[in-house]
Amino acid sequence: MSRHDDITPMRHMLEYARTARRLMAGRIRSDLDTDEMLRLAMIRAVEVVGEAARRVSPELRDRHPTIPWSQAAGTRDRLVHGYDQVDLDILWDILTLDLPPMISELERILGPESE
Repeated sequence: MSRHDDITPMRHMLEYARTARRLMAGRIRSDLDTDEMLRLAMIRAVEVVGEAARRVSPELRDRHPTIPWSQAAGTRDRLVHGYDQVDLDILWDILTLDLPPMISELERILGPESE
């Protein structure tokens, strides 16, 4: 897979991570417990980030080890296959702690294409 082929899934990762962060603005952890629409949207956003991460070539993943490619893909698997056992504390940590540096790194990698 060429670098060009990797751009689309990386852009999807960035888009869904940004959307999740935007929708989480001003929210607190308990909002995931009480707002079903927010909870479902955040689960879906993290799923897409993980699925897109899986679609990036191993060569590009190796060149950018600061992105947690396998963790993102693994989280997607846990959310999809363990849909009835989602730990909202872990989801909150992903949304608040893990996505911001991932967004910054994807923006750096994609450069002007991240706009």
